[in-house]
Amino acid sequence: MPKPANKTRPADRILTAGTLPVAATLLTGTVALYITLVAFGNITDFDSNQQFVRHVLAMDTTFKDDDLMWRAVESTALQDAAYVGIIVWETLAALILLTATVLWAGALRRPQGLRRARRAGTIGLLMLLALFGVGFIGIGGEWFAMWQSEDWNGLDAATRIVTLTGLVLVVTHLPSAAAEGGDS
Repeated sequence: MPKPANKTRPADRILTAGTLPVAATLLTGTVALYITLVAFGNITDFDSNQQFVRHVLAMDTTFKDDDLMWRAVESTALQDAAYVGIIVWETLAALILLTATVLWAGALRRPQGLRRARRAGTIGLLMLLALFGVGFIGIGGEWFAMWQSEDWNGLDAATRIVTLTGLVLVVTHLPSAAAEGGDS
């Protein structure tokens, strides 16, 4: 006996657009686009953020407290190595998140791919949480006292990125009937 044609009604397609996998796809894609543009900007306009990293690590715009200044990294070679490391990390995270977005999009048609998409997205998102949470907020903000600088303080931007990334990570790990083989 032949299988009936799988015809979806327009209303069913609209309802499918409201599923968690679709939300995860769009959110992961948003973060992927963002970090891709950040990495691209750092590569093509190397000097702008190089100065940011140099000033934060040198602590030259902080309160100059003797109890903290021993932490300053004044070697431009080390400062530049840190900046190149940041760019490499951003680029890898961007590539992983772009891949995750493609996997999410493919999993919308074949739900058996949801686990792989979630795993790839999680890796990329955790990389960003590590970079902006640990690197910028923890190390830059506290260890190098970036919060003291009026000119070279990236804490607000880092906090926005950590918040968005954390939200996307939560959404991608919410239980979903679609991910379990159901219809929502």
